[in-house]
Amino acid sequence: MFTSQTSSFQDSIDVDERDADFDNEEIGIGQRMQQINCYYSIYFYESTSLTLLDSSLPPEAEPQLRCYISRRLSKGALLGGMGNIATVELSIPEQAVGCYCCLLEQESSPDQSEDGNGWVICFLGGSEKGLNLFRLELDKYVQGLQGSLSPEMENLESEVKPYLSRWYEQSVMHIYRVVQLVQNSVCFLLHAALSHTPVVVNDSDERTKTDVARFIKAASLQGLVQEDTTTATLCKALSEDTQTDLVIDCSTSPPTFTNTVSNRFCEDWIQAFLNAAERCNPFLSRQILENFKLKAIQDMNNLKRFIRQAEMSHYALFRCGQFLRSCGNGDVLLQNARAEHSGLTEACGIIRVLEEFLSEPALVPAALH
Repeated sequence: MFTSQTSSFQDSIDVDERDADFDNEEIGIGQRMQQINCYYSIYFYESTSLTLLDSSLPPEAEPQLRCYISRRLSKGALLGGMGNIATVELSIPEQAVGCYCCLLEQESSPDQSEDGNGWVICFLGGSEKGLNLFRLELDKYVQGLQGSLSPEMENLESEVKPYLSRWYEQSVMHIYRVVQLVQNSVCFLLHAALSHTPVVVNDSDERTKTDVARFIKAASLQGLVQEDTTTATLCKALSEDTQTDLVIDCSTSPPTFTNTVSNRFCEDWIQAFLNAAERCNPFLSRQILENFKLKAIQDMNNLKRFIRQAEMSHYALFRCGQFLRSCGNGDVLLQNARAEHSGLTEACGIIRVLEEFLSEPALVPAALH
């Protein structure tokens, strides 16, 4: 039983190290960190016409992108406010590149007809698969431009162009930057994200504070588990624990961590994150983070199943304890299970027995009978 779980865990760490799409996006180890070639374009869309406002693409590639967008618009494939990601082939060194496109519709006054006018924003870089990992971040970044757009575009040079040129740095690089900053201490951030522990960053610039907050949010399972438990109920249950903020002091290099908590599960992922950082590959860093979350969710679902079985079988209770020992994430799994089963008396009793079992220094089968 546990051999297959270990194999599955190792596969979840290693699988995307072999992914050809991500390998094509990396930059050689030992080189000074540089972004991959990334581009942007912005167009004004009116009725059926598409007018170029600005682009960082080479002159020979931009008309090719415009033709692609026109085809998408004619098919109704670009919906207002919803990003669309695909692979496009252009006259650029990469030839085939991931392309994120979003239509921001112009707000119509009551005396204007709904004619679908607006702006089409495109971000190009990496692969389609890589950009899909950052779809939410890209959607949010594009929405941040909405208030700066007008038909006259008088602020194109002063505001819009600088904003568009930072899309990769702001929307894709944050997870990579955090791993580069904290190195082996990434396990403390992973544990904090899973256990809903607040993280405080001191003596750092605003970008670092924002990066860490976004890393924690990206690594959190909120919204992915506790289907029958509201966030408010979960937070209330977790607040009953003695919980201390994880504090990161960035006045030292590397940063100093206080009130650290980790476990074997989080520590097992350290090397995968460091390998991706060494390869200067933010897309691989994000995929590893997604694999980390997927494995945590799988273990949570397994624990739910074991708890249901343990209500009817002492042997299932013993197997549940064995599983919690083996997975290395027992403290986090039980914390979430306690919050989720707070209204179920029998399940809460089983969870208390399991917590006592995990607190014992040695595995004693009789403790679960």
